Amino acid sequence: MTHWKDKEVYKTIQLAIPIIMGELAQMSLHLIDTAMVGAISYKHLAAASLVMTAANIPFVIGIGMTISVSQLVSMANGRRDHQLISHYLFNGFLLCTFFALVISGGLVFGRNILRHLHQDPQVVELALPFMSLVGLSIIPMLLFMTLKQFTDGLEYTKTAMMLSLAAMPINIFLNWLLIYGHWGFPRLELAGAGYATLITRTVIFVVLAWIVLKHKTFRRFIVVSESQWRYSIKTIRELLRIGIPSSIQLGVEVCAFAVSGIIIGTIGAVSQAAHQIALSCAAFTFMVSMGLSQAGSIRVSNAFGRSDWNKIRVIGKTTLITALLYGSFCGLIFIIFRWQLPLIFNENPEVVSLSALLLLFAAVFQISDATQATGAGLLRGIKDVKIPTILITLAYWVIGLPFGWLFAFHYHMGAAGMWLGLIVGLTLASIFLGARFISRVQKA
Repeated sequence: MTHWKDKEVYKTIQLAIPIIMGELAQMSLHLIDTAMVGAISYKHLAAASLVMTAANIPFVIGIGMTISVSQLVSMANGRRDHQLISHYLFNGFLLCTFFALVISGGLVFGRNILRHLHQDPQVVELALPFMSLVGLSIIPMLLFMTLKQFTDGLEYTKTAMMLSLAAMPINIFLNWLLIYGHWGFPRLELAGAGYATLITRTVIFVVLAWIVLKHKTFRRFIVVSESQWRYSIKTIRELLRIGIPSSIQLGVEVCAFAVSGIIIGTIGAVSQAAHQIALSCAAFTFMVSMGLSQAGSIRVSNAFGRSDWNKIRVIGKTTLITALLYGSFCGLIFIIFRWQLPLIFNENPEVVSLSALLLLFAAVFQISDATQATGAGLLRGIKDVKIPTILITLAYWVIGLPFGWLFAFHYHMGAAGMWLGLIVGLTLASIFLGARFISRVQKA
């Protein structure tokens, strides 16, 4: 039995590694853009930050919608139903295209909202054209993510990973040409970064689409397109039943951290800078947790398609234990290197000192963060999304953020108090989701 469990852990990690690499590659693109734009001036950096903050929440909601594709494709794959897989691909692509167009249109035509956020006027003027380009680039990116979820759902995770890694040198080269105006290209500065992002995202989407349509691996799903590539309102509803709660789950968490940052920003610049440093470190480690969550979710969904509850139980428990061990390891790293990590970002003594303190809090919630992400993914795998969404909302917004505000201001703990509230929220989310998954599989 122990050997079987070890084998399941290995399979989950093997599936997760390409997903994790792809997630880290996408995150690295944002860091590269930030560094290359920041080399022009701090106002260009501020403009880029303003746009990314404004675009992040609708973008994350779009990503949540694409998750429905991997869940249903994986379930159909568990049944070895190639025609149903093809049907989910077509309708999922239609649905995600619609959401991509709506989100993109909202950002492009609603960009003037940046003028009403009480930001530096010069920063806003720099940000407006960049906002339009980032908004447009969301279309190819969400379409790429939709096809990625399709290939991931079939457990072919290396394809999208290779394209995500290939996007890095392409984006860097285009940035170099268009931001700084090398090789006779116009010096477009921040707008150049926008064009580079749009071109890069379009290229990787087109290449992945070509692979899905032409490669022999996916041929069995394409040859049945004449009968299966038909719009179905029933299938769209099935996708929405998973996609909407998944979008809300991701949005709730992103909004909670965004609001905590705004609240901490009212304390002072040092607190805001320290918060950003600690959060950047935590966000980096969270990419691994997300990859593990997606891999566990795909494998559980595959077993769910066969109604193999014994395998669901084993995959779920081993994935949660793996997440627990990973979170513990990250927490230990944060504790040991809490004085060194902030120096990567800033050398101000006050900022470094407060960052070191916040990294201790971040160390504590690494376990909760890894296990709550995994718990949510496992529940998605068995199509349990509505109640978990309510539980996550309660943990973050009814308990975590109010407690954080209370600790920060009533008990005068400052930024540390806000982070204590985040620990409470994440821990409760972890307990709620883990307990619900274990309860569901024991009843089955």
